[in-house]
Amino acid sequence: MTHEFDEGFAREPFASLVRDHPGAEAYPPDDFRLEWGPIFHRGRLDGSAKVLVIGQDPGQHENLARRILVGEAGQRVQGFLRKLGITTSYVMLNAFLYSVYGYGGDRHHEDEAIVGYRNRWLDALLIGSQVRAVVAFGRFADEAFEMWMGVHAGEDLEIAYEHVTHPTYPESASAHGQVPYAEAMEQMLVGWNAAIAALAPAIASPDVPPDPVPYGTALTDADRAPIPELDLPAGVPAWMRGLDAWAVRTGSSADEKRATIVVTVPETDRPWTPVDG
Repeated sequence: MTHEFDEGFAREPFASLVRDHPGAEAYPPDDFRLEWGPIFHRGRLDGSAKVLVIGQDPGQHENLARRILVGEAGQRVQGFLRKLGITTSYVMLNAFLYSVYGYGGDRHHEDEAIVGYRNRWLDALLIGSQVRAVVAFGRFADEAFEMWMGVHAGEDLEIAYEHVTHPTYPESASAHGQVPYAEAMEQMLVGWNAAIAALAPAIASPDVPPDPVPYGTALTDADRAPIPELDLPAGVPAWMRGLDAWAVRTGSSADEKRATIVVTVPETDRPWTPVDG
């Protein structure tokens, strides 16, 4: 069996961007999980990307798979792209290079060192590229793109842009008592439908025919999509890009929970265990 994989950051300017990535001098350890390392991107760095996705920060699944947006949020974003007819011609970048700890994002979202390094990535992905559609998931992602656009004010950039609700907003909003889960989900999907309609005309040649069926009032399993094998480093097991959650932070104290991610192979991906039925 032949396996595809992400060849990494060998080509410039991405090789230099990875070599020069910032650490504690830009991302204070009290506010970011530097101990899990930087997570740079996911998707195409070979110039074939037609859509840029901007996310927020990596979570526990991303910390281990070494690519952004591979957990629940990533599965939902993958489904969003599929509705645009985009299955592989995309690239993704986060607003923050490291996982946010506590309120680190609010405290540092305008820090010069963070913004400057991120803008180098956006320059590499957008200037002179064939990306004509950008979608930002969440507030920090929106700020990241708007800051970059501010640097390039007055330039002739033909880029369709949409800012939408973060894919895990229904869970976070309902958990904090802001709005019931079903209502938050419906609000999110109404916005996603509008964004897809606005972005679609900018994509002249999608990978596959776009899905004409809009989201309903609730997200279904069919609205998520697994992460392509091509997006992850060589040798990453298939279940790390599947639809089942497999990583969770655990611990009896804040320090222990910060330092511990428990990984569990999903039952359906255990080759030594017969599957009932």
